[in-house]
Amino acid sequence: MASYGVALPITYDSGDGFTMLKRIKDVAKQNFKMLILTNPGERVMEPSFGVGLKRYLFENFSENVYAEIDTRIREQVNIYMPAIAIREIEFASTDQDNGHLAIFISYAIPAIAESDLLEFTI
Repeated sequence: MASYGVALPITYDSGDGFTMLKRIKDVAKQNFKMLILTNPGERVMEPSFGVGLKRYLFENFSENVYAEIDTRIREQVNIYMPAIAIREIEFASTDQDNGHLAIFISYAIPAIAESDLLEFTI
């Protein structure tokens, strides 16, 4: 079966040498995850690439912060991953005292008629 890319983190696989991504849906999910976790300025020759989710790590979570994260994700997807259609972005504060925030992004890839859910906790 054809492979579309290497799965990250890189791990050894006796069949292919490295664990490979064999479905376009998996490649898109991995690329989407990298877009969200990359800090602006971190990618060479693309200083505006990335949502930079980690910069919100010590924020006091409020509706304003949720709106800022939501807007940033949607802008970055429109620029760098237009094949993805975001359906919904949900925020769940798991524990106010510990400052944890769960983010659930429901998205579709219309060109291949697939949909998935991406989850993060910061």
